[in-house]
Amino acid sequence: MSDMPLHPSIVALVSLAANIAANHPKQGLCQVDRLRAYGVSQAHIDAVVEIARHIRDEAGEKLDHSFDQAMAGCAPADSAGEACCTSTASGQSCC
Repeated sequence: MSDMPLHPSIVALVSLAANIAANHPKQGLCQVDRLRAYGVSQAHIDAVVEIARHIRDEAGEKLDHSFDQAMAGCAPADSAGEACCTSTASGQSCC
């Protein structure tokens, strides 16, 4: 790994995605302001938001499914055949 620090816009993009995916109460809005100040396009910001929401929603669905199976007394489904992730509604890859 390089000793060179990440560009502040990359740090802000990662932080924005993490805040959204983690359902952080501040939602990453501070990072959006920083990204705009760094000149990051709205299209790039929107793509990061879409991917982060997709990952958050997918994780919630999987947890809900696992919970529902446990409540019904079923063994957890084997996930060996599942893809590691799916694309967002607009086709953005989250992998």
